[in-house]
Amino acid sequence: MADVAVQQPAAVPTPNDENSSPTTDDQIKTVFHDVNNFNVKHPLMNQWSLWFTKPPSGKGDNWNDLLKEVVSFDSVEEFWGVYNNITACSDLAIKSDYHLFKKGVRPEWEDQQNKHGGKWAYQFKDKKLVNINELWLHTQLAAIGETLEDEGDNEIMGVVINVRKGFYRIGLWTRTTGKGGNKDTLMKIGTRFKEVLQLPPTELLEFSGHTDAAHAGSTRAKAKHTV
Repeated sequence: MADVAVQQPAAVPTPNDENSSPTTDDQIKTVFHDVNNFNVKHPLMNQWSLWFTKPPSGKGDNWNDLLKEVVSFDSVEEFWGVYNNITACSDLAIKSDYHLFKKGVRPEWEDQQNKHGGKWAYQFKDKKLVNINELWLHTQLAAIGETLEDEGDNEIMGVVINVRKGFYRIGLWTRTTGKGGNKDTLMKIGTRFKEVLQLPPTELLEFSGHTDAAHAGSTRAKAKHTV
């Protein structure tokens, strides 16, 4: 599917929009009028791809064999069709990941569009107290609704959720690390992302560069920025 642009970025509404109203058979029907029998799609500003990393079966597993592109979409309706038919992240096996990235960008540090970038990320360590499905949904809607950055910023590459034994981690990948006078844009994105994750002011959201993370290995990379 080709990329489709809309004039103004906007948050993506849900099929249960309270402003929806019934329509007759000869009228235009959207997913907000009738979730089963609609005839109009709401295009997104970008095409997106959902990726899935399945848990490794042993030490010899190759990353490329574990990471698979599941589906691509470029409309609100297609997003909800995907979301409503995949396993909730709270039900995924340990060491599973979902990645929602712009079409053509692999969720890997080595990708040409990622290699000079980094990510904002937060670990939710008390898995029983956090509504991770709701937070991951809001993260995806903010990404595809283009509300995390302003028009022309061209920073956001995708979002990811990692399911681990002791925590959930949600991350937001960016094209750069804020060098060359771009720090203000990165900090603005981080502030908006922190709001999406519903974090209190006392909790810090950290940003690290992919290069630093690669050099750190299993050790946690030092944060370049915090909000």
